[in-house]
Amino acid sequence: MRYRTRVTAPAAALLGTAAALAVAPTASARPLALRPDQGTPGAETLGDTVFPALGNDGYRVEAYHLDFAYDATTRLVDAKAILMIKATQDLSRFSLDALGLDIKAVRVGATAAAFEQAGEKLRITPARSLPKNCAVAVCIEYGADPARKLTHTAWVPTPDGFAICPQPDAAHTVFPCNDHPTDKADFSFRVTVPGTLRGVANGSLIGTEKLDGDRTAYIYRSASPMATELVQITVGDYTVKERQGPNGLGLRDVVPTARATALEPALALTPGLLDWLEQRLGAYPFETYGLLPCNSDDPNAFDFTGLETQTLTLYKPNFLLQEEKKIGSHMMHELVHSWFGNSVSPADWADLWLNEGHADFYGLLYRYERGWPDSLGLTTMEARMKDTYAKGDQWRQSSGPVAAPNAVNLFDNQRYLGGVLVLYALRELVGEDVFHRIERTFLDRHRNRAATTADYIAVATEVSGQDQSGFLNDWLYGTKTPRMPNHPDWTVTPVVSSLVAPRHREPGHYPDSTATL
Repeated sequence: MRYRTRVTAPAAALLGTAAALAVAPTASARPLALRPDQGTPGAETLGDTVFPALGNDGYRVEAYHLDFAYDATTRLVDAKAILMIKATQDLSRFSLDALGLDIKAVRVGATAAAFEQAGEKLRITPARSLPKNCAVAVCIEYGADPARKLTHTAWVPTPDGFAICPQPDAAHTVFPCNDHPTDKADFSFRVTVPGTLRGVANGSLIGTEKLDGDRTAYIYRSASPMATELVQITVGDYTVKERQGPNGLGLRDVVPTARATALEPALALTPGLLDWLEQRLGAYPFETYGLLPCNSDDPNAFDFTGLETQTLTLYKPNFLLQEEKKIGSHMMHELVHSWFGNSVSPADWADLWLNEGHADFYGLLYRYERGWPDSLGLTTMEARMKDTYAKGDQWRQSSGPVAAPNAVNLFDNQRYLGGVLVLYALRELVGEDVFHRIERTFLDRHRNRAATTADYIAVATEVSGQDQSGFLNDWLYGTKTPRMPNHPDWTVTPVVSSLVAPRHREPGHYPDSTATL
């Protein structure tokens, strides 16, 4: 039997986080500050293929401490974000991603810094330039309105608070950040709410503090680094339900109090889902897991079914009130993201197929093992892949190759079922045993980091003992669907301009391939 070590920390450790994030150069750092005229501005992009304006360079974020205070009367949030950054160049100015936030003050170390908001960037000019390799705390005080209308937003207002859905590029509407999955960081949270509500965030609850005015601060810490798009902070009338998962894993579900009993049949499925998946992918990679059915009855509150925020998957509550065969494969899909997407994040948003293709692949396997028909009435992986294969050229024309999306078609079927088809083809080529070794090796090698499509191809080549670059590049980037190994009789339907393109999906949408809604 495998045993787990649960990471815990005393509340005092987190309460001192802000103080700990003081100006502190690393041992090898040069003096903390250069003259104001030294250094150069950091680039305001990380060059993502799909979102070229996202992210910032010239530094990396090592830790975030987010301090939120929710006012139930005004329904506004008063917030402070403390970032420990490490300069990767001599830095005269740097930027964070930020949109729709009312910035009040910025400090770099203990000194006030000049700042300006320009588009979706918060430009910060410290009093003196930062030398390469210095580590320094950046403190931003700001206010936020979860109901503010923006071009895109992560906020989900609810009758008694809010939740957030940051994927793929909206975390910076909640807190100033380097909003790209390559810059994973440690996170801690302090969420202060009225006594009738509960504040929840990723990771483990490590302390609470009773405050004047019948208010409570809930303090959380994530034991593993996290991408900004995976952050979850929610406030509402919630009940926390704890249970035991496989191999000593503690589970916690955060559910609307009024629905706690009705949701229990769905919540009780998680241990079995985890056990099934751990047999295939190895031990669950984080300190806890659970579900967060968002406390909203508004069917338009958000336009997805589930979203894999780290350690706490966000759901529409009414979805989880259905019978197991309607929701089980979807729950598996979201759980798979703990491995593919969360533990190993995409290094570029063009690598999204690694997240969604794997999530659909194992969701489908789980469905068909149980004989649950999919949305097409099919009951085997082979039948579904034959159907998907036939659509291959049409999808490549209308949505591009599997690993070459754009911002418009990023979340359509080509990244989901198209990704499944690639994995199925690889498994057919190398065999099931080798395929599973490729999967585990990739996850182990890149745990807590971001990985590229090229990284996956490299692991497939190493583990299989044969160069897979040509095979996988044809499947991932080719404009024509390659032949399927072991299935010479499978054919691709010719492209006809009148055929309807695959339905585009917004962030967090879950494709019909693994759910029958």
